[in-house]
Amino acid sequence: MPFAHHVFRHTPALRGLITPPDSSEMRFGQERFDELDLQAEAEGWPAGWRMDHDEREANRQAVLSGRLGQDLWVFAYGSLIWDPAVQVEEYRYGALPGWRRSFCMRLEGGRGTHERPGLMAALDEGGHCDGVVFRIGAALVEQETRFMWRREMFAGAYRPVFLEVMTPQGAVDALAFVMDRDNHRYMPDLPEEQAARMIALAEGGLGPNFAYLDSLVRHLDELGITDDAIRRLHARAGACRAKAG
Repeated sequence: MPFAHHVFRHTPALRGLITPPDSSEMRFGQERFDELDLQAEAEGWPAGWRMDHDEREANRQAVLSGRLGQDLWVFAYGSLIWDPAVQVEEYRYGALPGWRRSFCMRLEGGRGTHERPGLMAALDEGGHCDGVVFRIGAALVEQETRFMWRREMFAGAYRPVFLEVMTPQGAVDALAFVMDRDNHRYMPDLPEEQAARMIALAEGGLGPNFAYLDSLVRHLDELGITDDAIRRLHARAGACRAKAG
């Protein structure tokens, strides 16, 4: 079912570009983890590759303590923008100062391997990030954040925090999933050439790592969101991939 018309009253250009939750492959229950566990075993992922279900739920309850009875704003910088997998009441454009999109998370499954890891985008400290914020209605926060935590916190490499996001309609206190700098997957301060080469050459069960970066750039362009650093990385990774044949 498409989103209601009023959801995009502040962002009419996004209407028709956002995947409704009932069409999203990212809206899944705990049974999905059984499939991923089998995949992890087949691909030789290390023990502890994902969060325990009880640990994940405890994290959700702690982060949302005192907020489950009110509307929830969420900042989106990647696939959450165009495929939130939750029921949304309102979209706004949002700017997050002090944070940036960065391919700083090592990827050893899906679009990478242990032998040739790739990289995934995350929010890291420093710089500026343009994206969107969306609002989940108070009555649905308990239900919808369960789906969100399964998706964003399945591996425990993010840290859910509340940050002030600037929007044309005013500042909002929004939930953001930022890179956990204490996580073993964090790869800070990679030179652009090294990051581009990792992305260009990595491939896993879900396909090439470059396809993930390519999809991100195409969607940001389609949505009218600018990120010059990501565009440079994309161009460099594409050239490296072409050179490698």
